[in-house]
Amino acid sequence: MKKDFSIKWIGSKQPRKQRKYLANAPLHIKRKLISSHLSKELRKRYKRRSFPLRKDDEVMVMKGEFRKKTGKIEMINMKKSRVVISGIHKTKKDGTKIKVYFAPSNLLIQELNLDDKKRLEALNRKIKEEDKKENKKIENKTKEGKNAP
Repeated sequence: MKKDFSIKWIGSKQPRKQRKYLANAPLHIKRKLISSHLSKELRKRYKRRSFPLRKDDEVMVMKGEFRKKTGKIEMINMKKSRVVISGIHKTKKDGTKIKVYFAPSNLLIQELNLDDKKRLEALNRKIKEEDKKENKKIENKTKEGKNAP
């Protein structure tokens, strides 16, 4: 098996190959893999199910010890594919506080950081595509209705 990352790799049943793909993936692909589901309100507004995470997004933890706790994303570790949330930490016996790393799949996005123009354009692009599809469906139904005797 080659050591380098391959764009042509389609998939495999073997977990070792799946892990290798994720570990050797370049940053532009890993960024897309670090995404979470949107809340129901955001899902309706942006007509998307999930979106890549970014610093200062407000998220809620869905699984684990810190379930139902919310906070803003403090840091994203691309190498580990993990996220640190501000205000959530563990306390060691000597009193020092350590960061807790979360898997993006265990988080729910409550509020998006829309400071970046490109991110805002990506959201609006999807909304425009959905609106065009709906308009075409409506036009086709009206044409079919006129043609029927």
